[in-house]
Amino acid sequence: MTQQLADGQRRWTEAGIPDLSGHTAVVTGANTGLGLQTARVLASRGAGVMEVPCQRTEDGFELTLATNHLGPFALTGLLLDRLAAGARIVTVSSIAHLDGVMDFADLQSERHYDPERAYAQSKLANLLFTYELDRRLRAAGSKVIALACHPGVVYTDLFSTRSRPQQFLLSPAMRIVNFWAVQNARMGALPALRAATDPSVQGGEYFGPRRYGLRRRFYTGYPAVVESSARSHDEADQARLWQVSEQLTGVSYAALG
Repeated sequence: MTQQLADGQRRWTEAGIPDLSGHTAVVTGANTGLGLQTARVLASRGAGVMEVPCQRTEDGFELTLATNHLGPFALTGLLLDRLAAGARIVTVSSIAHLDGVMDFADLQSERHYDPERAYAQSKLANLLFTYELDRRLRAAGSKVIALACHPGVVYTDLFSTRSRPQQFLLSPAMRIVNFWAVQNARMGALPALRAATDPSVQGGEYFGPRRYGLRRRFYTGYPAVVESSARSHDEADQARLWQVSEQLTGVSYAALG
């Protein structure tokens, strides 16, 4: 958004930033001050994807799988030999993984695309990758560990593809109703922060907010070790996804054999 000033100049504000989906930004010094604010604003204009219409990356990969799994898989592989002993690799999954099924016959939704299915599959892939990575790290005698986490349901711009009534029900304005199911961003970040910093964590653990109430999909509160789906522990799928990911990305984890 711009505003016309008396001297003819225009006042440019955050509201003038367009949707940045599909673009990549690297911000140095993003832990505090100006760098942190810059990263926060850029991220709010499109830093992730969830249940979006079918799209392909420049490399020809299905966008959701590429963003949520193939990209992190490739980046981790390229950085692995630069990580110091005691480093942690934390991958953010989602409670949506509970609905995920790995369709290796149509992994990139070339025959059929369903937004929810693609997202759930990508979040299941995050856990399959984490468990396989941690097992390989241990087998190689590495001091690096891999962990995963999920934030629960947090109302962010990822929900922009949902209908207006759905967005309203998840919004802070409905906190009096949704407090038992929806967390704010500060609480939602705690599982990742615990996985990254808690001295007592073990490789292969999965952190998330404690389950609230009787329904398994509603998680709020402070982070604890939580259980993931039986599918995420399928070692055959873990190994198969690893092999396919290396083939698709061209990134091989040579240090892990």
